[in-house]
Amino acid sequence: MDSTQILGYIGALIVGLVLGLIGGGGSILTVPLLVYLLGYNPVIATAYSLFVVGTSSMVGTYQKHKKGLVDFKTGLAFSFPSFVAVYLSRRYLVQGIPETLFSLGNFEVSKGMGIMIFFAIIMLLASFSMIRKGKDQEVVSKPQAYYKTFVQGLIIGTITGIIGAGGGFLYVPALVVWANIPMKKAVGTSLIIVTINSLIGFMGDVQTLDIEWAFLLTFTLISILGIILGVFISKFISGPKLKKSFGFFVLIMAIYIIYKELK
Repeated sequence: MDSTQILGYIGALIVGLVLGLIGGGGSILTVPLLVYLLGYNPVIATAYSLFVVGTSSMVGTYQKHKKGLVDFKTGLAFSFPSFVAVYLSRRYLVQGIPETLFSLGNFEVSKGMGIMIFFAIIMLLASFSMIRKGKDQEVVSKPQAYYKTFVQGLIIGTITGIIGAGGGFLYVPALVVWANIPMKKAVGTSLIIVTINSLIGFMGDVQTLDIEWAFLLTFTLISILGIILGVFISKFISGPKLKKSFGFFVLIMAIYIIYKELK
């Protein structure tokens, strides 16, 4: 095992720690880690991220369920349009994107570059939601008509399918505002959606990509150990301060990815 692999596995532990501490952000670390440190193609990296985040979120769902912080009925109802969109986007949309998106003179935007820049834009949005105070997300409203939630689930599912993210940072506010679920329960409930979306999305990749199972399972196991450790540490750390600090980290990462891809 070389030094790069060792750093990659340390990164896997950090991914788990972040998931355990703040309940999200795993894919925000996983994709750049796989692409820039371990040298994986963005399409492969987003596929691996779906498996890592999906499996880790399954563990998180169990932990939240023990504390009574999971609404299975709402989570499963909301997940249906989302996982359909995630599967279709991974199975057909991502595979159907041309290797060269467009060219401007000597500057060429490749498929990999386009995915990473789109990922960075979503990271920017996520960072702003984590940095700002959470008062806006605490406001609840009456549940909306299901057809609206269905359309919104399709949109979020497509986005998370393209970038290989669990999408927890999108689903939590959606559950608070649209489903009228308290914030703490929304975090736990979102893990159901993230688990289903990620693993079904990964199934779309299994049919089209060659998976390095030994590496992926090892990386995932280390991430799960990180989650267990993160949940324990979270008892001693202020959640809001941690989330804001991570938001600034994500902001810096997003800017770095854009710089790296466009230089």
